[in-house]
Amino acid sequence: MGSRGQVTELLNQIENDIKSLEIAYEQYFLGIEKRSPEQHRQKLTVRVRKMVTLYIPQTDLRFRLQSLTSRFNSYATYWDRILRLIDEGRYERHTSRIQRRASEQLGQKAVVTVKPKNHLDSLYDELVNAHKSCELRPPNKEQVANFLAKQAEVIKKRFGDKKVEFIVVTEAGKPKIKVRAKS
Repeated sequence: MGSRGQVTELLNQIENDIKSLEIAYEQYFLGIEKRSPEQHRQKLTVRVRKMVTLYIPQTDLRFRLQSLTSRFNSYATYWDRILRLIDEGRYERHTSRIQRRASEQLGQKAVVTVKPKNHLDSLYDELVNAHKSCELRPPNKEQVANFLAKQAEVIKKRFGDKKVEFIVVTEAGKPKIKVRAKS
């Protein structure tokens, strides 16, 4: 390979990359980052494999490379397990965050007792809040009004002359407007 200094520098870079990748995965698992750092992990995997194939005569540097490789493989196994749990919907930090958001939404709905005179305004405000809590872009007020106008005939067929109320619910991470008969 090269001199002892070059190998030491490469090992330091790999160690720093492992630390930054660990931080990136933790941010992803906490929901701070939207995407997992797969590309960064792929690049680091290639670099670690190349380093393992090099001949390093110094015992201490070989030992350090082996320990870094072992640590990286342990992290990779851990990350894969957490990603699988997230896919299955059993990861605790994700499920607790979703439950916390749902309880915050319920708390917000319970606090609002005074409704504006126009029902469309109140419905739109609830829909905007639901979109913001799901980190989605809310629709325009005109879009909501047009949607409700188009659905008026369907609602009339379904409920007849009964009075109906519109509620905003979040299902599968998406806010929806539901109609139910008033009692």
